[in-house]
Amino acid sequence: MASPSILGNDYGTLAAPQGEDWQPTLSVSIVIPAHGGQERLDVVLAALAAQTYPAELLEVVVVDDASDPPLRLPELRPELTRIVEPLPGGWASAHATNSGVERSDGEVVLRLDSDMLAWADHVESQMRWHHAADYLAVLGHKRFVDYSPGDLDPGEVHKAVADGKAAELFDRDASEPQWIEAIIDRTDGLRTSDHRAFRVLVGATFSVHRTLYKASGGMDADVILGSDTIFGYRLHQAGAAFVPDYGSSSWHLGPRQIAARGQLAKHYRRPFIAGRVPELDLKRPRARRSWDTPLAEVFIDAAAGAEECADRVLAGTVPDVRVSLVGRWPGPLRERHAPLDDPDLELRLLAESFKGEARVRLAGDDEPDADVPYRIWLPAQARPGRKAVEALVAFANERRLGLLEVELEAGTVRLERAAARARADHLGVDIDAVWGFARVAEGDLVDAVTGANPDSGSAEVGRGGGRPEGLRRRARGALGRLLGG
Repeated sequence: MASPSILGNDYGTLAAPQGEDWQPTLSVSIVIPAHGGQERLDVVLAALAAQTYPAELLEVVVVDDASDPPLRLPELRPELTRIVEPLPGGWASAHATNSGVERSDGEVVLRLDSDMLAWADHVESQMRWHHAADYLAVLGHKRFVDYSPGDLDPGEVHKAVADGKAAELFDRDASEPQWIEAIIDRTDGLRTSDHRAFRVLVGATFSVHRTLYKASGGMDADVILGSDTIFGYRLHQAGAAFVPDYGSSSWHLGPRQIAARGQLAKHYRRPFIAGRVPELDLKRPRARRSWDTPLAEVFIDAAAGAEECADRVLAGTVPDVRVSLVGRWPGPLRERHAPLDDPDLELRLLAESFKGEARVRLAGDDEPDADVPYRIWLPAQARPGRKAVEALVAFANERRLGLLEVELEAGTVRLERAAARARADHLGVDIDAVWGFARVAEGDLVDAVTGANPDSGSAEVGRGGGRPEGLRRRARGALGRLLGG
């Protein structure tokens, strides 16, 4: 059965199956990357052996990431549990997770840290959501507790979880919540969150359909710390909606990983996240530089006027752009010829004009980069103002649009949100069924795009939400929590 559509991240209209008589049908692979920590792993597997989700639909794949001594399977564990080695060519959590996904079979992938003691319905609660729609990223709930090896006996843990008494293993009042709970609470469980709902995916326990995991490209194995945030962004780009599930509780055995060397860990993570996630790092509004993943990709047909149009985009207030000139680019002429009579003369001159500009590429079509959040199509005859890209993005975000069209004399300017397009294509619906749509023909936005009024810009068209200074102020606290969590 096809999954139903939701608007933005408002999953409240989804009907997750309820009741004790529910009969699940989806299989799940719990992937646990682990490096050492045999004692904690024994406790974690003992808790998983007492899950309420049907044992025949649940497998556990522990990825032993070069533990010394190697990890072993304890006696108390789910029936379908095995230990595998990572695939060749990498190490650390992201690579181990990708390896476990490749070596597992479940229709849903639930990633779990090797120090997470799951309550009895942890798996079941997340899986109910996946039976409602196949494009959800479901986040399990956890609390950090003080823990030392030997504090818990696996047999006692198994009994407590099986008896529904996992909550009594630790004192909740003495535990520490996740920083993301504040974001979740003030956005009605993320239902009213904007396009940055993905920032709450901070690892430890989350689940996605295998098809969504594959569509996102998986975890970035080049990133040692901070890969969970980047994976959240990848899921967003692939069309995911994010569901925090407080029914799937767990105890995190020990403090946050980042707590011991917090400032250095933030310092390490920041450039890796900045280069890959356009809208979370404060350095982007401040510094006029290019990044691996630009904020926007602007497509311009390689026709008359394209050179000036591209130059105006490159000189705009958003330097973090990629311009794709789209045309049928001719190959080099190696033999003697009359250069001024070349039928492809204008295309050759255009290509030569941008040969040294790293932000411009010559494209054979307008197939966009899946990692770039905004795609903008400009008519070659358009003469965009300095704030054009900034204003378009701010307008779309303020109004939560997946598609925005602006009518100009030169033609139609079109902005498309990659996440909206991905979800719409997955569901076989139009973008306005999953995100908003607007068409604008006059007013402040038109002035900002055309540069007709030099003072027009994101502050006016976006009611203050898109100006770089405003973004910086609003994001400062969130970014500190993101990189510190």
